[in-house]
Amino acid sequence: MSKTISELVLEYFEKHPDEDISHGPVVDWVSSQWLKDHDTPPRDTWRAIRKLYQEGKLIKVKKGVYKYDPDYIHNVDLWVFSPKIRKAILEKDNYKCIVCGRGIDDGVELVVDHIKPMDVGGTNDINNGQTLCTEHNLMKKNYSQTEAGKRYFIKIYEKAVTNNDERMIKFCKAVFDAYEEFGINNHIQRPNDRNKEKN
Repeated sequence: MSKTISELVLEYFEKHPDEDISHGPVVDWVSSQWLKDHDTPPRDTWRAIRKLYQEGKLIKVKKGVYKYDPDYIHNVDLWVFSPKIRKAILEKDNYKCIVCGRGIDDGVELVVDHIKPMDVGGTNDINNGQTLCTEHNLMKKNYSQTEAGKRYFIKIYEKAVTNNDERMIKFCKAVFDAYEEFGINNHIQRPNDRNKEKN
């Protein structure tokens, strides 16, 4: 199996230790290597660079500039899956994003993601892992905004019920239906409005 985008990025930095490197040369080199085995150019190489920084493998010098220090070891073990567990999760998901079904053969970078984040009690075991493409991983990170939105609509709904505002009640229910249809933030229970339809 060919190397992932992240593996190629790290390889480039390892070949240039202790150098301050901007995105451009890395993206160009990764693209040239990637196209040896793929028909389409790699996607989101810059995100792979940022992810390696977040994993403690690169040092951020300034915005858009990173370096690799062979002697630098950042303790991020608590926050990442072990290589063995990561491989098992990828195999479980057939090396494809569980949302869109795309994989590295489609030119997308795959991320092994915590279903329940570590900072809210998630674990590093296989049952708490899922494979996402970088696009859907980014969408998941933005779910905090949709969580806030759902809670806001719950408050609007409750106020509308108090005010007997039929139009706003109907609107809020449509919003809750959309959350359910797309499986967004189901851990936040919608108001118990199923049997409160007005005649």
